Order: sequence, then C-alpha cells, then structure tokens
Amino acid sequence: MPLASLIGRWAMRPFSKALPPLGDTERAALEAGTVGFEGLLFAGRPDFDLLSAMGPNRLSEREQSFIDREVRELCRMLDDHAIDQARDLPPEVWRYLRNKRFFGMIIPEEFGGLGFGHYAHATVVARIATVNIAAAVTVMVPNSLGPAELLLRYGTDAQKVRYLPRLADGRELPCFGLTSPYAGSDAAAIPDRGVMVEREFGGRRTRGFLVDFDKRYITLAPVATVVGLAFHAVDESRPEGERELGITCALIPVPHEGMEIGRRHRPMDSAFMNGPIHGRQVFVPVDWVIGGEKQVGQGWRMLMECLAAGRAISLPALGSAMQQTALYVSNGYGQIREQFGLPIGKFHAVAGLVAQMSAELYASDAARRFTAAALDKGERPSVASAILKVQLTEAGRRAVNHGMDILGGKGIIAGPSNLLGVSYRQAPIAITVEGANILTRALIVFGQGAIRCHPHVLAEMAAVQARDEKALGRALVAHGRHVAANLWHSLFGAPVLGEPPEALAREARLIARMSAKYALTADLAMGLLGGRLKRMELLSARLGDVLAHLYLASASVWRYRVDAAPELLPFAQAAIRLQLDEAGKILRDLYANLPTAGRRVIGALVLRRTAHLAPLRDVQLMALAELLRTDPRIVQRLAPDLSEPAAGGLRDLMHAMELGEQLGGDTAAMLDKALRRTRSFEEAAGSAPDPGLALAYLKAADKVIQVDDFEGPAQQQARAALSRPAAPPPAQPAPRPSAHRPERRTPPPVPAK
Repeated sequence: MPLASLIGRWAMRPFSKALPPLGDTERAALEAGTVGFEGLLFAGRPDFDLLSAMGPNRLSEREQSFIDREVRELCRMLDDHAIDQARDLPPEVWRYLRNKRFFGMIIPEEFGGLGFGHYAHATVVARIATVNIAAAVTVMVPNSLGPAELLLRYGTDAQKVRYLPRLADGRELPCFGLTSPYAGSDAAAIPDRGVMVEREFGGRRTRGFLVDFDKRYITLAPVATVVGLAFHAVDESRPEGERELGITCALIPVPHEGMEIGRRHRPMDSAFMNGPIHGRQVFVPVDWVIGGEKQVGQGWRMLMECLAAGRAISLPALGSAMQQTALYVSNGYGQIREQFGLPIGKFHAVAGLVAQMSAELYASDAARRFTAAALDKGERPSVASAILKVQLTEAGRRAVNHGMDILGGKGIIAGPSNLLGVSYRQAPIAITVEGANILTRALIVFGQGAIRCHPHVLAEMAAVQARDEKALGRALVAHGRHVAANLWHSLFGAPVLGEPPEALAREARLIARMSAKYALTADLAMGLLGGRLKRMELLSARLGDVLAHLYLASASVWRYRVDAAPELLPFAQAAIRLQLDEAGKILRDLYANLPTAGRRVIGALVLRRTAHLAPLRDVQLMALAELLRTDPRIVQRLAPDLSEPAAGGLRDLMHAMELGEQLGGDTAAMLDKALRRTRSFEEAAGSAPDPGLALAYLKAADKVIQVDDFEGPAQQQARAALSRPAAPPPAQPAPRPSAHRPERRTPPPVPAK
C-alpha cells in the first residue's frame, strides 16, 4: 500500500474528530471570495515579484474628471458643523448627489450609472469623508453592500432594467435590512421568516412569501424608497426536513402594505439617516426575490460573496480619511499653536505622535490601495478585505485620538471651529458595522484565513469530508514538507523571493523571515489545539493580527515601488518597521499564552533572531516629524484625499497653512515672537518684509487658535426680555422708597452676543 494511503488511513479518525464541524452558513462564508498575496504570507513564501505585478492604481479620464470637479464641488458645499447641528444634509446637497449620480458609481453606464472601478469608488468616499462623514456614509451605502450590488451580480434582466437606472439617478434610494434585534454579529441567525403562500396580488394569483420581520440599524431607511430585505424562506408544503429553504434576499418598494419604516436611530448623534424597519404579514412575490425564484435560499451566499469585496472599499476609505484629516490637523496645528515660546509640534511628545501617525497612515493606505488594485483586476480577496476593515477603522480611531490629545482644549470645545470633534464622536460607528471589529478579529481573519489561505488545510478538510484516505495522506505529506521548510527558514533565515525595491531590500528580508515564523506558528497552533482553536478567540485573534501586520508591511513595499516617490522612503521604512515590530510582539504574546507544555521553549526557538524587529527609535521619529514640518509636499503625498470644505475649522487651518507657506517658516516664527512682544497684529506685521501678507497670516492663525462660545442662560434671558413688548405704564405712581431700604434699581439688560 502506498505511503500516502497508510498515512491517510492512520490519520482519518483523529482528523475527523479534530477538524471543527462546518455549518452551511460557515461554509458559505469560508468559500466566498478569492485568495491573493495574503495566501503567500500565510504560507511563509511572499513573492515580491508577484506583489509588484499588481501594478499601480489607475483612474480613467472620466473618473479623474469626476473627482476633480464634481467631488471637489460637493466638498465645498459641506459644512461639517452645520450638517451635524441640523442632523441632515442640506436639500441642495441631496439634489446635487442625485443630479450628479453619486448614488450610481458602481452601476454600469448602460444602466445610467457612472460605471466606476473600485479604486475610484473608494477615492470618492475618502475625499468626501475628510470633510463630512455623514455625507460620505450617505454616498457609500447605495454603492456598497445592498440592492445595486446584488442586482448587478444576481438580479434578473427585468429587475436590472426596472431598478438600476432609477437607482443610478437617485429616483430610487435604497437601504438593506439584514440586522435584527436578536441577530447582530450572528447575522445568519436572523429570526425573520417568510412562509410560501399563494394569494391575489395585482389582479392575479401570485406565489410569494408572507414575511414577518424586525430590522434595526438600517442606514438610509428613513429616506429609502426601496428596501432590500433578508429573511429565512420556508415552504410548509414540502416534506419535513425540506421546508427550510434558507436565507433569501428580496426588494420591497416603499410604501408597501404591512411594512413600516420606524422612527430614526441616531448613531452617535450623527447626521446620516439610520433607522428600524418593521413588517407584519408583508406579502413578497417571488418575482421580488433578487434573481427570481431560482435564488430563493441563496441569500447568505450572495451576501458573503458581495461582502468579500465590499469590506475592502467603503469603511477602509472612511478610516483612511480620518487618518489623513487627523495627520493634517495635528501637523498643521502643531506649527501654528505655540506654548513656552515654541510651536508645539517641536516638542518631542507631540512630534513623536505625529510621526507615528504618518508611518501608520503610509502602511494602512498602502494596503487599501493595493487591495483596490486587486479588486480592479477581478479578485475578491475576502480575508484581505476583513483585514482592511479592522485595521483601517482602528487606525482611524487611533489617529483621531492622537489628534485630540495634541489639540487639547481646542479639540473638546464644540462648534464650527472644532477640527476633529465630530470625527472623534463618530469613530466607533465604523468599528461597529459590517461585522464588528471584535468579531472580525476573533473569528474571521484567521478562521477564514486558516482554511482559505493555508496551502493544504482545505485539501485535508475536503479529503476528510469525502472519506478519501489517499487524498488525505497526500495532503498530509505535503503539509509535513511545508512545516519542515518553514521551521528551517524560521531558524536559519528565509530566502527573499522576487526582487523588491533595492532601497527596501533589508525590509523585504525581514518580511520574508517573519512570514516564515508566522506560518510555522499557525501550523503549531492548529496542530497542538485542533478544533479547540476555533473557540480560543484570543489566540485566533492574535494569529489574525500577525497576518494583518504582515499584509500592511508588504503593501508598503508595493506602494514604494508604484509611487516612485523617493522622498517618502523614510516613511516606507518606518511603516514596515512598525508593522513588523507589532507582529513580533503579538507572536511573543501568543506563545506566552499557548495552553501547552513547553510553550516558552517553542516560542524562544521559533522567535530567535528577532532582535532586529526593534521599534522605531526616538531619533527616527523626530526625523520624520521634521520632514512633515518643513516639507509641505510630504503631507500632500500622505494625505492626497484631503478636501476643502465649505466652512469651519479645517478650512480655517488650510487658509492659515497656505499663508504660512507663502511667508516661509522663519518669517512665521519671527512674527509669532513679535506678536508675543507687541500684542498687536499690526505692529507685529509691520516688521515683516510683506506686512499685508504677515497681517493676513497672523489673523488666520489667531482664528485657528480661537474656540467657539455660545449664549448662556443670562444672555438668552436678556435677549428674550428685549424681544418682549414694553409693559404698559402703571395706573398710579410707584411708592417712594423707604428711608431704611434703598431703592432697588434694575440693571440694564445684557446685550446678546
């Protein structure tokens, strides 16, 4: 008997017990999407030629023109504070979004849409989000997971012809109802049920479903004209055991009998529309099922396949926008605001944070752009999209937190001049939706990656399921060779496959070595713990995080090559160093927590020769901060999506920074000293070579430093008193004041500010 068959026979029983059972919903999620460069990292064999082959991001002439004109014009219509206070976009913005087909970016031109690629779609969302997140969310939802995407991929010809042109031009505004009060992260467990019936509808006998449902957290629900709905379809006329048809997706027009759009939710009091949807005995004809009757029961697969790409676009774009805005604000405010006679950006505590923000932004945006390039080539990298969703939304939250620390009191005073307050309040929203980060880290990135990205696990699972001993044996032999190779590379150094950029050759060697150590660690964890690893979420989350940091580091190598921007080399090196250092720390934590004997010995053996993964030194951070302060081109390259809003603190800061650049850094510093001495804008400006420009800068800088104030109770009462009509004269003279009690005079009203 061949060796492979003997091994397979011996291993079949223990492997059948060790491999975790997979339900249909888990299987659909695992099989969704494709595997890209993250698969090479999981295998311990990153090939830098394949990385480079992805090529740069490209925009068509139409896409570039739309971004330069329509998107710029939209951003100049957005006043972050006014929108936040009104809790809605202005009517003219809603009209502009419809007229310019912002809701139809992913819809092909043949159906009246813009037909944009994934990178263009993400760029539009990011640029809007740098000035107003509510507008960005309003634009991204119709172009993300929802009716348009589902119709394009699975809809019938009649459904496409009916809905896509109307969705493209905004005559129809969609929402999609998936989440229920009792099924949040476990979305496949939605209790909403539709029972197959036949009834009179539209003047004829029609087959369809009577659906009861309760949905919440549905973005755009309060303004939607068509609702995408996910529910469990049931056919009670079938034999027992065949009645459950599976999750089904349908389109329901608004209004429709039995369906009610509930009152509005207010996610962190944000201005975008969100609310619940309820339905009792809602009749849904089978023609309304997306894809028609043949797609009944295929809804979960449809959603997972769409999410494999969608997770990589909208929410990562929001996270990137938050990072870009926070970096610009922190760096700019650090140059304008002075304390102790120095711009606060020169203090190491501030400079270190700004430098770290820039290195994180380089890596996270590199990963976002690299994945967009893969999407535009037709890939649907499900594991990479989950990595992006977690890493970029978390990076956005960290960046805004750092920015708030740097702004200090300026950051916590609400009003039109506030620079990051609205973003700070809304940061948890992106963390929560499309699979909460805590769930995605713990269950999806490594759970899906271990099966889809590992070169042999999927073959082993298929062999066990088929009870094919020979196939299992062959897969195990190949798996053994794979482990041996990664053990050797972990101990004695991994080869660099392909040709990375010469300037990043050392960083490429570090990525290759860490990838081998990670691949070996993943196999050890799966081998030692088996099916238990699925339930040990802290360990699986760490394994997913290491893969994520390797992905971001590799994308930084790709970005440096395609950008051809040598001035960003220090940031590329710093970005890779930070990601690999984080990966090393997580691996050390993982080995410290493995519930097996000898874990420390194994960890010490695998992680030997990792001293070179030290974090950035202070001197390196200060060098990055100096580049950011002295070379405006650096910030422009790191934050290319930053847009100019209609009004508010960000626009004020942009104006002050432009004037400061015209003056030159030395002149601006001299003016600040003169202002402290004279306490007069005019006198301080008079000492400059161009007094007019100097005066404009000083006033603009002062506007950035000032914060907003509002009427208090006394001012409100006084204003109310002034608006009341005068009291009629008394009928009789007022009594004279007592000699023992002085006349009480009413103070004059305080004028309203």
